[in-house]
Amino acid sequence: MRIELNGVNYRIPRTSVAVICVDGGDPEYFDAARKAGVIPAIDRFMEAGFAGAAHCVIPSFTNPNNLSIATGAPPNVHGVSGNFYLDRLTGEAVPMTGPAMMHSRTVFDVASKAGIETAVITAKDKLRQQLGKGMDVGDGNVCFSSQRANRCTLHENGIQDVLGWVGQPLPDMYSDALSLFVLDAGVRFVAEGNRPRLAYLSLTDYVQHKYPPDHPVALEFFQSLDLRCAKLDRLGATVALVADHGMKDKCAADGTYNLIYLQDLLDRRFGPGKTRVICPITDAFVGHHGALGGFVRVYCFEDLAVDDAIRFIESVEGVESVLERADAATRFELPVDVEGDVAVIAKGGFCIGMTPGDHDLEELHGERLRSHGGVSEQQVPFILNRPLNEEYRARAGSEQLMNYHVFDYALNGVA
Repeated sequence: MRIELNGVNYRIPRTSVAVICVDGGDPEYFDAARKAGVIPAIDRFMEAGFAGAAHCVIPSFTNPNNLSIATGAPPNVHGVSGNFYLDRLTGEAVPMTGPAMMHSRTVFDVASKAGIETAVITAKDKLRQQLGKGMDVGDGNVCFSSQRANRCTLHENGIQDVLGWVGQPLPDMYSDALSLFVLDAGVRFVAEGNRPRLAYLSLTDYVQHKYPPDHPVALEFFQSLDLRCAKLDRLGATVALVADHGMKDKCAADGTYNLIYLQDLLDRRFGPGKTRVICPITDAFVGHHGALGGFVRVYCFEDLAVDDAIRFIESVEGVESVLERADAATRFELPVDVEGDVAVIAKGGFCIGMTPGDHDLEELHGERLRSHGGVSEQQVPFILNRPLNEEYRARAGSEQLMNYHVFDYALNGVA
C-alpha cells in the first residue's frame, strides 16, 4: 500500500521512520562534530547508511523549507516563500506563517488519514500550525510544539499534559532545550508505538545563530543530538537528518556587522515612498538574527522603473544577485503572486535589512551575527542511518538532491 502527494508515491513504512530537520544545520557543524568525535552514531550513519550534499530552497529560511520537506515540493507548489510579503493594495506587510497561505496538503495530513500513526513535533509554534494543517490528531496522531507544550489539548494537538509525558519542564525559547525537548518527545513517541510510526521532528537554530561550528556549546548540542539519534536507531527506526538551511557568519574581521540597510540606500537614491523593502526572515525570534537575513523583497511604486532599481541595487557592496520578479520565481520555483518586483540576495558574509530603526540589534547583545537566507546557505546535509537501495543510489548520483526529497528517500529508498 502507498500514499500519494504531489506526484510522489510513498510506501507505507514497515518500521518507524523519524525525520529530523536540524534547523540551521550547516554541513560545517557536522564536519566539526565529526572531527571532535562527539557524534559517533551519526558518523556511523554517514559511513554505513547514506550521506549526501543536498540543497535547500531559496530563500533559505525556516518556513519555506520546512513546508517543502513536509510537502515534498518547492514553494511554488505549497505557496509559502518566507514569513512576510507586501499586500500592494493595503501597503501592509502580510504574514505568511498561517495555514491559510498553504496550497498543498502535507505528508502528515495524508499519512494520518491513511491510518499511519503520525507525530509532528516542532520547536516553534508558528511551524506547528502550518505543518499540522489537515492532520487528523488523536487516535495516535499528535502535533505540538515545545514552545507551547504547556498549552496542548486533545482537540488541537491530540495530546495533553505534554510536559508530564516527556518528563521535562517547559523549555526557554532561547535555549538548546527547545530542540532537545522535541527530540526527547520524538523518542518517546516512537518507543510507545506497537506498529510503525512516522515522526517529523523540527528543531530550532538557536545554537547555530549564536555559536560557530567548533565552539564547545555547539559541539555539546550536536553530541546531545547524536545521543537521541542513537536511541531512535536502537528502537529500529529509519532515521533521516536534513536541514532547512545552512548558517554563516555575517561579520567583518573586527567583529562589526556586515549590514546593508537597503531601504535607506533606496530612499537616498530615489526618494522616500518610491520603494518598500520587506525582510521575509522577520519573526518573533528576533534575538536569533535581528530580522536580518540574506534575502529581501523590494517593491517599486509610482513612476520608478524596476530596471532602474535593479541597476542601482546591483552596485551596492555586499549584494550577490538582483533578480526581477519573474526571473526570481522561475529560478527558485517561488509563487510569483507574492514576490516583490525585485529579489535581492546578499553575498555570503553580508545581511540585508531595511533601515537601522527597523532592526533592534540590542537583542544580539553584542555577539557576532550569524544568519541565513541567501544562496550561500543553500547546501545542507542529507543523512540516513540505512543504505539506499539500488534505484535510489542511482538517483542520488544523478540528480540534485533537495532537502524536500527526504521523505521519499526515507520511505521508498532504504535497502
